[in-house]
Amino acid sequence: MTLSEQIENDIKENSIILYMKGTKEMPMCGFSNAVVQVLDHYGVAYKDVNILPDPEIRVRLSEFSNWPTIPQLFVKGELVGGADIVVEMHNKGELLAILEKAVAAEAN
Repeated sequence: MTLSEQIENDIKENSIILYMKGTKEMPMCGFSNAVVQVLDHYGVAYKDVNILPDPEIRVRLSEFSNWPTIPQLFVKGELVGGADIVVEMHNKGELLAILEKAVAAEAN
């Protein structure tokens, strides 16, 4: 399986997945940390992928998503966005509904 196929498969197989610098236990940049804090606020389970060990992950991920920056949050196979968008959606109360749909789909 190529790296591109692995990324596509991971996004398809995980209801909520965050590509980030570092891990959810130890974010390595403020933007990644901001998204982790928002997701932790909701208490949802999600897969984290550290892009730092292999720079090629970032290249292939950006080719897949057409989004140049990290972090990138995907919910139910769709790109939600990076830190600014996730935090803005959280502040507007829009993110909860998206996360709840993913959690509900996971339960079924």
